[in-house]
Amino acid sequence: MYEASDLPGVEVSVISDPDRRRMEGTAVELEKKTGKRARTEVDLRRILDDPEIDAVVIASCDYWHALATIWACQAGKHVYVEKPVCHNLFEGRKMLEAARKYGRIVQTGTQRRSNGSFRKAAQLIREGAIGEVYWASFDLPNPRESIGFKEPEPVPSWLDWDLWLGPAEKRPYHANLVHYNWQWFWDFGNGELATNGVHLLDIARWCLGKDLPARIHSVGGRYGPPDQGETPNAQKATFRYDDGTLLTGEVRNLYSAQGRVKPRRPGGPDPRHRWLDELSWSFYGSQGYLHLKPSQDGGREEAPRQLAKHYGCEYQLFLGRNPEPEPDQGILEHLDHFGNFIDAVRSGRPEILTAGLEDGVLSAGHCIMANLSLRLGRELRYDAATHRFAGDEEANRLLTRSYREPYVVPDKV
Repeated sequence: MYEASDLPGVEVSVISDPDRRRMEGTAVELEKKTGKRARTEVDLRRILDDPEIDAVVIASCDYWHALATIWACQAGKHVYVEKPVCHNLFEGRKMLEAARKYGRIVQTGTQRRSNGSFRKAAQLIREGAIGEVYWASFDLPNPRESIGFKEPEPVPSWLDWDLWLGPAEKRPYHANLVHYNWQWFWDFGNGELATNGVHLLDIARWCLGKDLPARIHSVGGRYGPPDQGETPNAQKATFRYDDGTLLTGEVRNLYSAQGRVKPRRPGGPDPRHRWLDELSWSFYGSQGYLHLKPSQDGGREEAPRQLAKHYGCEYQLFLGRNPEPEPDQGILEHLDHFGNFIDAVRSGRPEILTAGLEDGVLSAGHCIMANLSLRLGRELRYDAATHRFAGDEEANRLLTRSYREPYVVPDKV
């Protein structure tokens, strides 16, 4: 929203949230920034009814992303939707059908694709700098504490509970759902792999140039102090494509990421750094390998508030058995991620999107498949031609969910 309000000719005219308290507070902050007071609507359908609205930003809970996007496309609005774009595989297909049927531009919130350093790394890999890539991996250590247990209680006066639940099954309100920890409950989210791991997985899949995998296996669990959460806080996923290429990834929330934000000391690197886990990617090819990690030159506070610029990477390219990295290859131009969406809307050219809906659906689909494998306790085999798991009706039943009226993702969009 703040990025949008910085762009010439873009006005944030309406804010919607079933939490009236947060909605009004956001309107106040935006007015301080822009000098204009945005209208507020609890129900997003009132925004979709407004013919003056050209585009919407969907930054709701994950389980709302698909239905809100489909409704917006049906209402003639262009859409910027946050990651992960869908909660199950059926939803992803319906989102794509809606965008195509109604000719809408849909951008996904995987902003690293607009960063010049990631764009350069992807270019190097896809143009054969390390030969034929046979394996990509990512590692996400992300420390989180136990969420404990919260008892059901009366719905707060500031919250429209029915609207917040939306497509999900009716259940009592408790404070571990609103607002952040809903991500650790299967009815609402898909855990760390989909919440933040999707950013890393998306980069890996982009560099590989792959669609959905043929074989999926994932293990993990929820470790440490017992709490109310359902999704794993430690998970490893393996994806194998039809040509044999591998993509593997790990996410960990317990005591493994103490160095994610590195301390600095005068006179050089802290020697403790060599023992610290790092968020990272590695790509292995027939002629060498490429390693990526987040850039350390300037954090969010120092960088302009532009989605792509402060989500960059450093990379090192190694060829053959040479232990020394190749000379730096530079970076490409940084693109304003939200500005890229606006440019595509104004020009009517979805092909210029750096993170279009199809890529969002494919990357979210990997996370969803890994979670299904973990929950079912077995490897899954996916047939992209039929959109089903081969010989596994239990898994096929989990391709979609039971929707609560009137919040139903339709079979026919």
